[in-house]
Amino acid sequence: MTHTLTLQSIAALTPDTYHLVFDKPEGFAFKPGQATDFAVDKDGWREEKRPFTFTSLPGEDTLQFVIKTYPEHDGVTEQIGKMTVGDKALIEDPWGAIEDKGDGIFIAGGAGVTPFIAILRQKLQDNGTLDGNTLVFSNQTEADIILKDEFDAMPGLKTVYTVTDRPDSDYARGKVDASFLKDMVDVKGDMVYVCGPDAMVEALPREVAELGVPDKQVVTEDLD
Repeated sequence: MTHTLTLQSIAALTPDTYHLVFDKPEGFAFKPGQATDFAVDKDGWREEKRPFTFTSLPGEDTLQFVIKTYPEHDGVTEQIGKMTVGDKALIEDPWGAIEDKGDGIFIAGGAGVTPFIAILRQKLQDNGTLDGNTLVFSNQTEADIILKDEFDAMPGLKTVYTVTDRPDSDYARGKVDASFLKDMVDVKGDMVYVCGPDAMVEALPREVAELGVPDKQVVTEDLD
């Protein structure tokens, strides 16, 4: 089912990432971590659907997204970055396999952090603390780190940031791999959540398997 949304506000979080707030259709329901197929309601763009994750919580009266734009691609995200209050968007019913299945380590690459925003917010709201949870968040530069202040302020959440394109950064390192994660993961108890570029989602389950994490403790979005 297609739903038409009206943009209530748009604000930049990083040089190329925006927080968008829309009205919420009556009866619309989703789980933290789920996504929807999103299109700009404008001539020439209505059939150009892209998957984006809800970052608001199910109990809120708005639907919110954090969307990274790629102006150089001359595509959907460029159009989203140009949206103004009152513009319309089209979304479909929610879908997605990333959901809260217990405490553990959340490994994100770039905009792949978006499913974890709602999951961590909901866990914090439900429990009052995020003790027992770690966010490992990899980006190209420090300026690309989405919602860093919010993550750092979440009670109990351990945050570990890495950047790949700034060797002079305190966060600089290469790929997130088994050797980097070995002292962070409780192989017997932690769930391991992975979301990011396809190469990361393909590689990380193998990396944590080397540490002894069973497949049943790994949560990723299915790759097409």
